[in-house]
Amino acid sequence: MPGKRPTISAAVRRKLRQARVARFATLDARGRPHIVPICFAYDGKILYTAVDQKPKRVSPERLVRVKNLRAVPHVALLIDEYDEDWTQLWYVLIRGKAKLIPRSAHKERARALGKIRAKYPQYARGMLAEDAPIIRISSKRTTSWGKI
Repeated sequence: MPGKRPTISAAVRRKLRQARVARFATLDARGRPHIVPICFAYDGKILYTAVDQKPKRVSPERLVRVKNLRAVPHVALLIDEYDEDWTQLWYVLIRGKAKLIPRSAHKERARALGKIRAKYPQYARGMLAEDAPIIRISSKRTTSWGKI
């Protein structure tokens, strides 16, 4: 059904809530890929990530991931676990759409900031500004494999 989010199993949802880092892939207007590690929070339906206050080479608005998602909203998010015991390996690959949450969306921004800060103590201690750019990632397709 168009517009309906895919069903994600309870086991995958647990992995999404527990995982500490993901790789966020975007495309530029010419279709060239870009990928960066991110911190994220999952609310059971939507994934959120924010541009934190770690030193950057450019302003948040000029970051490649931000420019790319403005040009092409299609993204991928890879969350995985590596272990020398290969029976323990797993990954979750989310393909979807991303957009910046507007500053005027006060309730969603507050909810996203609260989720992210609750998961990462560094953000709760001031590494994430109230006016930080926040990215909403909506899943269109989720694939998982391994020890989920």
